[in-house]
Amino acid sequence: MLEEFEEMSEKKGQWSSKLGFILASAGAAIGLGAIWKLPYVTGQSGGGAFFLIFVLFTLLIGLPMLLSEYVLGRGTQSEAVTAYKKVAPTKLGWAWIGRMGVLGCFLLLTFYSVVGGWIFIYSGLGVAGTVIDPANNPSELFGKIIGTPWITLLGLGLFTLANVLVISLGVQNGIEKANKFMMPLLFIMFIVLVVRAVTLDGAMEGVKFFLWPDFSNITGKAILEALGQSFFGLAVGFSCLVTYSSYLKKDVSLPNSAGSVVLLTVLVSFLAGLAIFPVVFAFDLEPASGPGLLFMVLPTAFSQMPFGEVFLALFLLLFLFATLTSSFSLYEIIVAAFIEKGRMSRSALTLLLGIVVFIAAIPAALSSSTLADVSFFGKTIFDATDFLVSNLMLPLGNLLIAFFIAHIADKEFVKKELLMGSQMGQGYYSTYRLLMLIVVPIVILVVLLNMLLQY
Repeated sequence: MLEEFEEMSEKKGQWSSKLGFILASAGAAIGLGAIWKLPYVTGQSGGGAFFLIFVLFTLLIGLPMLLSEYVLGRGTQSEAVTAYKKVAPTKLGWAWIGRMGVLGCFLLLTFYSVVGGWIFIYSGLGVAGTVIDPANNPSELFGKIIGTPWITLLGLGLFTLANVLVISLGVQNGIEKANKFMMPLLFIMFIVLVVRAVTLDGAMEGVKFFLWPDFSNITGKAILEALGQSFFGLAVGFSCLVTYSSYLKKDVSLPNSAGSVVLLTVLVSFLAGLAIFPVVFAFDLEPASGPGLLFMVLPTAFSQMPFGEVFLALFLLLFLFATLTSSFSLYEIIVAAFIEKGRMSRSALTLLLGIVVFIAAIPAALSSSTLADVSFFGKTIFDATDFLVSNLMLPLGNLLIAFFIAHIADKEFVKKELLMGSQMGQGYYSTYRLLMLIVVPIVILVVLLNMLLQY
């Protein structure tokens, strides 16, 4: 089996460089979770101690799961569905892990694209300088944007179109080039914002809140939130990175690549905290403001500082870039699964997928307006889809991948692929295997059960 995987077609698209792959993988991971969710969850969970726990679990849980998807993708040189078939050819039922990933990515896009549309609209308004116009109350503006059907559908359409244009260009000319442009800009904008934030009067209180670990505020729920955040923060569980790593050359070190992606993801989460909490504390705002922290609280803060329009516009563009680079991976896993069958060209398939995603996302887009009264188990269409994907399908996907790698995949295949092209030895593999056999599945089960018990 090992030799068979090494004789893949040279016609398959590949990343042009290791850097291109790392930036694309980091782009897939760095999105709503790192920039939107982590800051407000950190604010609600006591600050520095929560962030420290999040980092520890990202290393113990996120990194081995990331490596597992890399092993499957690079090892088989195949997209998600086919990869599981090749690793377990006599047990084809495991291919449903890949199919569930494709379905999960599609469902995720039906509400992720809605939020991406909001950010698209906010970015345009931010560049125009109208988000913090004295005539606009931030809370009322947010309500108007999500509550006006034509505005939400316009944002959804623009976000979908941006994804279709990039994905239709392919791996090197589309995804890789877009990430090589967007990711460095993201870091540059972050650094500019952090420098401005920490130089505000009173900003050090925010820095202390974010970085000083006060464990007196940590509860059992906060620990489980940190597990969940580390779990979702690296885009693992739906096999997106199985597909991404299938375009990777054999001489690239998977441990080094995964380590770089984890480092970049933690760094962005760190920068997000340093960009947000000093501003919040400098203007005596509430750090535990919940999901509205970005759309309602920060515009209020930026409106009170010199050149606030410029810095808010930078932050919103940064957020848009991060959201787009994550959505590229969601589109790519679906496109790659169907391209493998060879029935349609990439450009035609991507356009068709974009149209289907747009139509399927309309109910979620209208959840705060026309369809506000439609609910499932007490949740709007948007919230119900979010719960199904984030709280059920994603943890289950991670659990199945962990079991597959630990108990179904050939151990020699996993070991050889994990260590190929790297300087790591038996000790690294043994540690990885111990984590995948015991630590990772136990933690995932705890997170999954906790989420189920909460509802």
